[in-house]
Amino acid sequence: LQLVESGGGSVQAGGSLRLSCAASGYSDRMDSKGWFRQASGNEREGVAAIYSSGYATRYADAMKGRFTISQDNAKNILYLQINSLKPEDTAIYYCAASSGPIPAVSLLAGSLYNYWGQGTQVTVSS
Repeated sequence: LQLVESGGGSVQAGGSLRLSCAASGYSDRMDSKGWFRQASGNEREGVAAIYSSGYATRYADAMKGRFTISQDNAKNILYLQINSLKPEDTAIYYCAASSGPIPAVSLLAGSLYNYWGQGTQVTVSS
């Protein structure tokens, strides 16, 4: 299974971006999918996650309202819509997938994901 992110870039504060994550190879093995980010000097943090079945989504408290995770299972693409971007959203954004079940309460635990993309840089200027 390979995950490839795209859609990052440099934007001004207040702008929007839609990140995409295309999955290939054994994509039917994905049970849960998520977005994570890591800013320079910071630890990786969970942003949003979703079950492949669409049964549930989970957002980090700080991400609620501006971030929306969605998926197109027919195309094996995971999306992250980010609105009202802020300079503190500057980070490398990674998508991840898990081949095993993850409890909903743990969907933002990166350690439970076993497939990762290479990341896409998002830079927000004030």
